[in-house]
Amino acid sequence: MSLPEVDICIIGSGAGGAPMALELGRAGFKVVVLEKGPHYRPQDFIHDEILNSRRNFFMPLPWEEPHLIRRNAKERYERSTAAWTANCVGGGTVHMSGFFYRLKPVDFRLRSTLGAVPGSTVVDWPISYEELAPFYDKAEVELGVSGQAVPHPFAEPRSGPYPLPALDVHPVAGEIDKACAAMGWHSLPTARGIISRPYKGRAPCAYCALCGSYGCEMGAKSGTNANLIPAAIATGNVQVRPGCMARTVEVDRKGRARSVVYVDPDGVTQEQPAKVIVVSCTAVESARLLLNSTSSRFSQGLANGSGLVGKNLIFSSFGESQATFRLSKQADKRPWLKDPGPFVNRSIQDFYLMPDTRFGFRKGGTLGFMWTHPNPIHAATGLAGSGASAVFGKELKDRMRAYRDSRILQFEVYAEYLPTPGSYVGVEQGVKDHFGIPVAAITVERHPLDLVATRFLVDRGEEVLLRLEPDEVKRTNTTGETTILQHGTCRFGDDAATSVLDKHCRAHEVPNLYVVDGSFMPTGGSVPSTLTIAANSFRVADHLVRSLKSGARAGG
Repeated sequence: MSLPEVDICIIGSGAGGAPMALELGRAGFKVVVLEKGPHYRPQDFIHDEILNSRRNFFMPLPWEEPHLIRRNAKERYERSTAAWTANCVGGGTVHMSGFFYRLKPVDFRLRSTLGAVPGSTVVDWPISYEELAPFYDKAEVELGVSGQAVPHPFAEPRSGPYPLPALDVHPVAGEIDKACAAMGWHSLPTARGIISRPYKGRAPCAYCALCGSYGCEMGAKSGTNANLIPAAIATGNVQVRPGCMARTVEVDRKGRARSVVYVDPDGVTQEQPAKVIVVSCTAVESARLLLNSTSSRFSQGLANGSGLVGKNLIFSSFGESQATFRLSKQADKRPWLKDPGPFVNRSIQDFYLMPDTRFGFRKGGTLGFMWTHPNPIHAATGLAGSGASAVFGKELKDRMRAYRDSRILQFEVYAEYLPTPGSYVGVEQGVKDHFGIPVAAITVERHPLDLVATRFLVDRGEEVLLRLEPDEVKRTNTTGETTILQHGTCRFGDDAATSVLDKHCRAHEVPNLYVVDGSFMPTGGSVPSTLTIAANSFRVADHLVRSLKSGARAGG
């Protein structure tokens, strides 16, 4: 059934979709937001690991809505939940940990800085850090970010302090500060999308330790469900429709986007016409939607005349090590181990860009320190192991007793994931989800420099851990990727032959189609990208509002 036309239809309500909804609603335009997941309320966010982390509260079940993934084009695809973020109003911002970093100026000119990188399709952005900076400011204010800006070699320019003071931290943060200072490194307070004080009607953090993988019942976490979406609805111009799965974006005879065909909560197919359509489903799912939106004009997928929709997929390189402190051995000389504070909030960015290639690479990344997540079932299954090396009975009980006698400090590496021709998203016509829609098929082929840089960063992080004199340091990963941080499948640029979107994230081939999730990013940077996606969405919204209003004044 075709519904009455609105000004703008936005698909997705996370870091990309919500800023657009808010700004367009404030400007007086009629907006419909389609969200495939439910609209959870604060009372729905309970501390239940099975519900949140082991069922489909956030992620769909792989037998209902699989992603297919393989390590290179010669392998067979496997069904997976990899590269899903979250299916609910607010998207992945609902269960994020809220590590809110900005990109650095160098991230916008990586091709110019590194030169040609054999095996990579790295390019510069068509905008500069200076162009995005005012919208970083806006995103931090609108979302609510707590932090403390301090000088360091790779500090990005800022116009002022964070909107809120830094969160309280565990005393181990001071120990990390001392260890870094002794090595001549800079231990930085990590900004968080978690409010440290009452802010815009929201209650501050209760320091429960369950940020990542959980929604915030306090409303203190700065997911778009807690701030931008309620503010957008309050304009009276924005309607959010949960439980609505977009199937295709349809076009008219002139090749302009005409409507979104979607399945409503009752399983009925609906069609929402709109003057402008904004796609923000995540880099993987937006590519899937466009590739499934075929027509006589766009036989290879909507806005895909260049053949680049789905190409240049970027995740974030991942590495990790853990330091274990036995309380029974260490608590007397390190009484801070018994402090219950959940946040470490310390980062190192001294190796964000190396001055030369003496270590085999130039673009490095960020180390973020934190206590390990307290999910007990996850911990127990990790202790038990799997396959031939799995343990049970007394040995497993002994491991669990040792775990209960421990505080485990870890760091995560966020490093450059260089775009390559071998990492991309397609659709598999032979595999459909329970809506009957062909699913996303992901191929991952890493650039070797990613792994060199990640190993180097893990080595540096372990130097910090060892200076704290733990009972054990265990390296857990140097070759991973964080698929929840995804970018690049509709990269923006000035040349329609080498990019899908223009600098305003409008499709080169479809003048009323925009894509504002991480798809637009030609490079992912060496930090989590949530804040950047939100800032860019505010930038695009500013342009679109001015464009629509000037068009209305001109009579079309």
